[in-house]
This record gives sequence, structure tokens and C-alpha cells, in this order.
Amino acid sequence: MLRHLLRPNEAKIVFLILDGLGGIRNSEFPQTALEAANTPNLDALAGEGLCGRSMPISNGITPGSGPAHFALFGYDPLAPENDVGRGVLEVTGSGYDLEAMDIAIRGNFATVNADRVLTDRRAGRIPHEECIRLCTKLGSTIQSIDGVQIIIMPVREYRFGVVLRGKGLSPEVEETDPQLTGKKPLDPVATSPEAERTAGIIAQFITRANEALADEKKANTVLMRGISRRPAIEPLQERTGLTPAAIASYPLYRGVARLCGMELIDTGFSVEEEIETLRSAYNKGYDFFFVHIKKADSYGEDGNIEGKIKVIEEVDRHIPSILELSPEVIIVTGDHSTPCALKLHSWHPVPFLVRSNVCGMDATVAFNETECDKGALGVFPARKIMELALANAGKLKKHGA
Repeated sequence: MLRHLLRPNEAKIVFLILDGLGGIRNSEFPQTALEAANTPNLDALAGEGLCGRSMPISNGITPGSGPAHFALFGYDPLAPENDVGRGVLEVTGSGYDLEAMDIAIRGNFATVNADRVLTDRRAGRIPHEECIRLCTKLGSTIQSIDGVQIIIMPVREYRFGVVLRGKGLSPEVEETDPQLTGKKPLDPVATSPEAERTAGIIAQFITRANEALADEKKANTVLMRGISRRPAIEPLQERTGLTPAAIASYPLYRGVARLCGMELIDTGFSVEEEIETLRSAYNKGYDFFFVHIKKADSYGEDGNIEGKIKVIEEVDRHIPSILELSPEVIIVTGDHSTPCALKLHSWHPVPFLVRSNVCGMDATVAFNETECDKGALGVFPARKIMELALANAGKLKKHGA
């Protein structure tokens, strides 16, 4: 929709995304993590720019990480062509090249008790080294089922990927994660006749995985999520004229970026390493930098407000290093809210700030939910953020006479 307005120039945009940034207050948490954090640099940015709140999908709709990020990059998260399963995102983000008819699945290692009831959906957030060992263990015993090749790969921590490669497969199978502890894993149920065989293969995979993991103390079962097939996504370069780079350590977010046509830049897992990667790549021909910070979301899911505060404050300490690069536009926001009060993704709008030489200023004096509620941008759809970024970078012409 913007192609006729695109105007290339040398201006650079830094898109700093703190995963799960937003929070809510209640009797247990009288302040959000962002309100409680000491953030002098983010507060200064807010005072120099415009603030508001972005809505990832729509009022009351809780977003998954994939749809929330597609919205950030200007794609309609409700459009069928942008409906990308988490399996595809995790596997693609791990560097694996999916073939057109492959079925990709994101797996969780999880813990069940003697009655096969879930006690931990993430197996105690096992370290990545354990994930590698467990994937090797499964891969050595499960290589094919019913003539279909089974490919197993570590993703990160308790997450792993499974690819089914063969004929007659369909992604139309329900997930087996009930999303709650205290329940038994669900059966993989086909939602169309064409998927019956695939559901049966996944059921056999789970049975064989349970047998292989029976002697494990934490990761003694698997949950199958995001059963999906690779879609065709219009590249961000064609939509925006940008030359984009992605600095993200976790595979899902690398997967979104890769599907959108961004060049992936290898980086470490710490905030410091990611900001240093940004600085190293800044003058290498890119004009859009997606920088993803994960741990705010993880701490939100654990209800650990101290941990979430610590991540936000660490990001704040690195803001001067970003500003030394003199980007024409810097945007700071999250993909969605993950309130410590809920320990889940939520539908609540996300704090947002933009600073450029041409964005103007509003009355906000700090970067947090309370101040962003006063911001001039109000509450607006996240898929409009990219238009704001392009406009503030001078990359959009006037529409009409």
C-alpha cells in the first residue's frame, strides 16, 4: 500500500524491541516492571519524542510472538497469508531450510508425574546443553515413521524443532500442549480428513519420545506445538524499500525476520552482546536494524518482576551506546505485554516511543505505562509502527496533490 510513496534515502532506523515489555498493576504488583525500573536514558528519549501504546492485534486479542512481530513489521497479523505457525518460525530461525511440503513442529520438553499429568510445561527451563543432549537422544532412536523422515533439532533451552518430510502430509493437526499444568497432554487431533495420517505419525512420535525419555528426571515428555507449513511472505524490502538486518538471539524471532527477508546477523545472548553487534553492523549497508531483547518476556512469564526490572535497566544503560551511532529514528517498544501479574502474554497495549528530529514532542516525561497513556500517539495498531518509522526517516513522499 505504501510503494507509490517510498522515497529511498540514507536515513537509518533502530527498532529496539523488548519482548513482553508491557505490564499491568494489581494488588500484588502495584507497579509494573517498567514503572519500577530506573530508566533515566529511556525517560530522556520519551521526553524528546512521542509516546503512546501499540495494540499488537486488536482489543482483547492476546497475540502469540509470531503474529505480534509480524504486526511490528507492518504485516496484518490477521491476514491468512501472514498466518505462520510457530513450528515454521522456530525451525527456520534455527537455520534450517524447509522444503515446500515439509511439516514443521515446535516442541517443548516437559515434565509429567507418574499419572502423566503435566507438572512443568518447560521442564524447569533446562539449559541449552541439555536440550542438545536430549535432541541427540531422540534423533538416534526416531529417524522415520510410516515412511516419513523425522528430523529433530535443538532450538533453545527447553524448545526443540521437528520436521516431517514425506508425501501425503498436512499441517491441520491440533497442538498437544494444554497450556496449563495439572492437565494431561492432549492427543494430536486431525482437523481435516487429509491430516489423519499426519496426526497418527505425530502420535507415534510422542509415544516413542516418551519411551526414550522415561529415565529423565525433568524432560520426560514432549509437547507438540505450532504444527505448520512454510508460507510465502512478501519481503520487507519490497514493501518498504529498506535494507533490513535482524539482531536476535532466539530462533523464533530470527525465523520471523528471515521469513520477512531480513539478513540475520549472528550475535550473543546478552544485551551487551546484541548492542555491540548493532554497533559492529551499523555501517555495513543496512538502514533498518531490528534488535530483539528476549528476557523481559521470560521473567514476565515466571512472574519475576525483579528479573524483568533488571533486564529493562540493563537495556537502559546501553541506550547511550545506541545514540552514539546517531540513528535518524529510534523506536523502543515491545511485541506484546507479558504482565508479571498474569505470567502470560496478554492483550494489553504496549508502551511505545519514537524519537527523531522531526517527530515532535508531547507531554510525556518518562517511558512507562502511566506516561505513555498520556502520549500524543494514543493507542494505535502495531502494524502502523512501520509507517511511523518510514515517515520519521523521511522515506515517504506526500500522498496526493
